[in-house]
Amino acid sequence: MMQSPDAVPHPIATATEAATVIASLDDTIAALSTVIEEEGRLVRAGKLGEVAKLAAVKTDHARAYLADSQRLRDSLPRLRDELGGVLEAVKARHAAFQSRLQENLTALATAHAVSEGIVRGVAAETTRIASPEVYGASGRTTVADQRHARPLALYRTL
Repeated sequence: MMQSPDAVPHPIATATEAATVIASLDDTIAALSTVIEEEGRLVRAGKLGEVAKLAAVKTDHARAYLADSQRLRDSLPRLRDELGGVLEAVKARHAAFQSRLQENLTALATAHAVSEGIVRGVAAETTRIASPEVYGASGRTTVADQRHARPLALYRTL
């Protein structure tokens, strides 16, 4: 059951409701982990177009994860005694998920930096080729003039 983004989630009132939220959180973590692993596999395979298709699913799972974890965190002071050891298990699963999420973010940032470097390198090389090579007052060749830069068109659908 997905809540609207503007809805304020109601606090957890009972241990039974907390168990339901924890089960939902576990399911969401498993689903989000699956999406993240698939995203990483696609990035490593260079299938960036398919990675973009996962964004909506990933966003929905992330929204559910945040809502459930917020409800649980807000209700902890009241339910800490009733939940006992269950909380430690939830914290351990959350920490493991955070580690996987950090690895995913690192891989995506690396892929972004590499692709940006490639595009900048191509743009710089086309500008260098388009610029006439002349000697400046110091007797050395001058830096490429940006007025000679050629536009670089990208086809975003991979």
